[in-house]
Amino acid sequence: MKTSSSSTSTHKPDWTFLTNHAHVLICVHRDPTIRTRDIAQAVGITERATQGIIADLVAEGYLTRERDGRRNVYTVMKAARLRHPVEAQHTVGDLLWMLDRPSVSPKIGTRGRIR
Repeated sequence: MKTSSSSTSTHKPDWTFLTNHAHVLICVHRDPTIRTRDIAQAVGITERATQGIIADLVAEGYLTRERDGRRNVYTVMKAARLRHPVEAQHTVGDLLWMLDRPSVSPKIGTRGRIR
């Protein structure tokens, strides 16, 4: 039987709506000079996993990477289309825009529907 624990800032959920690839992309979008160590900590994965995800995103054209001294500087390719057929009509920029804009709570009706 699974018990619920109290909500803390260190609590890691069993699942999330976005993948680790999306989480890494969001981190890079918010700070183009972020270190892999900092991405790994923010996402909750290893540095090695972070490096693999960045390599995937670069290989598929979602990110570019340039060296600036000892640091990498990333550029998110916002016009790139999302991969899954369900969301392929949207771009990376659409996703980032949605996640970075201030949230506005929709009005919920008495039957649980958004008005």
